[in-house]
Amino acid sequence: MADGIPKRNDVPAWRKKETGVALVFLAPALLGFLTFYAWPTVRGLYLSFTDYDLLSAPEFSGLDNYRRLMEDEVFWNSLWVTLQYVFINIGAQTVIALGLAVLIHRLTRSTVIRGVILLPYLISNVVVALVWYWMADFNLGIVNEALGWVGFDAISFFGDPDWAIPTIAGINVWRHMGYTALLIFAGLQTINRDVYEAAAVDGAGEVRIFFRITLPLLRPVLALVLVLTVIGSWQIFDTVAVTSQGGPVDSTRVIQYYIFDQAFTRFDFGYASAIAVVLFVILAGIALAQLKLLRAGESDQS
Repeated sequence: MADGIPKRNDVPAWRKKETGVALVFLAPALLGFLTFYAWPTVRGLYLSFTDYDLLSAPEFSGLDNYRRLMEDEVFWNSLWVTLQYVFINIGAQTVIALGLAVLIHRLTRSTVIRGVILLPYLISNVVVALVWYWMADFNLGIVNEALGWVGFDAISFFGDPDWAIPTIAGINVWRHMGYTALLIFAGLQTINRDVYEAAAVDGAGEVRIFFRITLPLLRPVLALVLVLTVIGSWQIFDTVAVTSQGGPVDSTRVIQYYIFDQAFTRFDFGYASAIAVVLFVILAGIALAQLKLLRAGESDQS
């Protein structure tokens, strides 16, 4: 300080102390991020340019893994299978979750009902997959028993290529729709009820209110939900690993399972890393496109 005028670079002692305390609390999270996210990402990017089998040192191979990937029919099939799963899962999950959220918002605020809806999400993916795998068993599963009671033939849910991906998508819709519904419900609570009352006074019906008021005002929340669910859907692995293991005839070999197979079954870590890098680029592009197209940073609420 000179002539009684404080300098801009003078920082009060209390602020320095607060900054130090904040850094102490942030340090564990930062260390975890660097250890489990940043370093594996950098390491995976490096390995994608190498020939590495875990038993010997990585050998730099340039773009060989990416050239091989472009000619790999199994990779392109896994990409197509993953796309099928994403469309089925996102379409069904979003519609069901949105309907549940609106019903909860308009009919009840019971925390018990919210807890019941969220319950499947609190169960491990592996446990959910195993339970549904047994329930949908061709010979002994209760689902096929129920179909037999109403006169339908038994369905090989995990053994028929036409049924396998829709079945896996249905399992994950059942598990995640409650969580997605509560995210949307939280968004519904931010909408001013005066808007609904004004629309009702003007004679608008429930359907018109939903499409003209609720959906537009929910856009930022729906954008967030879609980004989270789409990215999560592209990373489907555990349900496939527990139930179909990529079969029958590669009809459920999603891209994450293909990465696992290349890395931990064939020990081709370089090629698996190249596929993982491509998946990362795809997910980043999809997320950016969604945020841009859905105008996630804008809201119609004033």
